[in-house]
Amino acid sequence: MVWDVKQMWAVQGKTRVVCIVGDPIGHSLSPIMHNAAFAACHLDYVYVPFAVSPANLEQAVLGLRALGVSGFNVTIPHKTAIIPLLDRLDESALSAGAVNTVQQSGTSLVGYNTDGDGLVDSLSIDLNFSIGAAPILVVGAGGAARGAIAALCRSGAKQIFIFNRSLENAQAVKLDMNRRYPETHIEVIHQSHVSREYLESILLLINTTSLGMNGERISGIDLSCLSKYAKVYDMVYSRFGTPLVEEATTFGLRAVNGLGMLVAQGERAFEIWTGQKPPQGVMRQALSTI
Repeated sequence: MVWDVKQMWAVQGKTRVVCIVGDPIGHSLSPIMHNAAFAACHLDYVYVPFAVSPANLEQAVLGLRALGVSGFNVTIPHKTAIIPLLDRLDESALSAGAVNTVQQSGTSLVGYNTDGDGLVDSLSIDLNFSIGAAPILVVGAGGAARGAIAALCRSGAKQIFIFNRSLENAQAVKLDMNRRYPETHIEVIHQSHVSREYLESILLLINTTSLGMNGERISGIDLSCLSKYAKVYDMVYSRFGTPLVEEATTFGLRAVNGLGMLVAQGERAFEIWTGQKPPQGVMRQALSTI
């Protein structure tokens, strides 16, 4: 990559490549924030998106391995399907049961999950919320919920409630997390709605589902029952808010969407690939300009 006084660059034969694979991929903001960080650090890297269908995932991973890319991000729908195609998993990916970041280390592909730790980072930065004894309600029991709960447990969470349409999936997450993190009390809510008793006790509500991405609202939760001290985090990211965030703010609750988590998980992935942290605020600033 060649630099001039305006910090413009051109890809050369020695430029290192990282990418993101998913289906669809056109909406991804990751290329914008990562390329901005590479530019700010004067690193000879480029980040590109690749649309990869589920049927072509194995071939794509073989190709990325053969091409010697430095690493890549993994997004929907491949976060779980990619696991058998990798050589080993970091604890973050093992506990989450999903991978969102891959590093090519020598001839090995190593899977990580930076989503959960990115969530914890964003909770601190965007909501001024410190993980501890405060009861937490997690909506969902998929891969995103697993990563979130595992990271919360690693960060010292003492009490977590899981609310999900499928009790079987929620119970499976509880059993796995109890085995990994026995010091955290995890409880599944078995009703079709979260009772006032639960809602009045929690201080953080986290939506880990995709509900809200297309304007949907989460049923079974009456936000008016939350304590005025409670905070709401929607992992769905948008520059314009989400239905959950909008509803929470009407009740005077402090609430944010997952844009901060997107940035924080990206910063952790950047460090995995390059061995250095991006300049603080560069990725977030890049997204604010689009």
